[in-house]
Amino acid sequence: MDIISLHQLLTSVADGKTSVEDAATSLARLPFENIDYARIDHHRSLRKGFPEVIFGQGKTAEQIAGIMEKMRVQENVILVTRVDAEKAESVIARTPDVKYHPDARMLILKQGDIPIHGRGNILILSAGTSDIPVAREAQLTAEAMGNHVETIFDVGVAGIHRLLHYRKQIEEATVLIVVAGMEGALPSVVAGMVSRPVIAVPTSIGYGVSFGGLTALFAMLNSCSSNVAVVNIDNGFGAGYMAAMINRT
Repeated sequence: MDIISLHQLLTSVADGKTSVEDAATSLARLPFENIDYARIDHHRSLRKGFPEVIFGQGKTAEQIAGIMEKMRVQENVILVTRVDAEKAESVIARTPDVKYHPDARMLILKQGDIPIHGRGNILILSAGTSDIPVAREAQLTAEAMGNHVETIFDVGVAGIHRLLHYRKQIEEATVLIVVAGMEGALPSVVAGMVSRPVIAVPTSIGYGVSFGGLTALFAMLNSCSSNVAVVNIDNGFGAGYMAAMINRT
């Protein structure tokens, strides 16, 4: 339940359209609901403006579907991250209106249109095609949080002319997410071109001494461009969420 739905509920009670008993039943699920294997934070939308997001890795399909079943009573959008195809198929069998995005490994349930909350555009760039899955996780997250999102893929520093071709679009973005593996150089280059916040996402893409993304992470943390902030390795969700929060401010 977010602040808008709370206002609607209280207005409905004031207008006599909803009984006090029905409203009390809706509010009784706050601040959390205990279903044994999870304690669902129904209050999070009121506190933070977006519902609790389900981390699918390590959970069974039954647990994911059970959590979604309880959340959908109060939430218009539910995200589940890090879900493989086999697990997603099992969840969809129990919750058919959920959509699976295999490239981002995400399940998304939307109940109606998502209103736009962001004041500008979020632009997501990936250094390589292999970085697209992480970029897509960021994209879907930011879109689910009510933002206009644009993407430009495969514009890494090995062919810098590809990036410069999109200079106008890059300069017009309100917030940028830059996803890169290997040596992780692209965020510093992009940040040097703009006066906007750049959220850098290191990926685990690369050969041996990339150390599963550590090389890209260290490079981004050591960026000489002052407008770069860095999230964890392969954390497209975190980047999308943070970009949405910045774009809403």
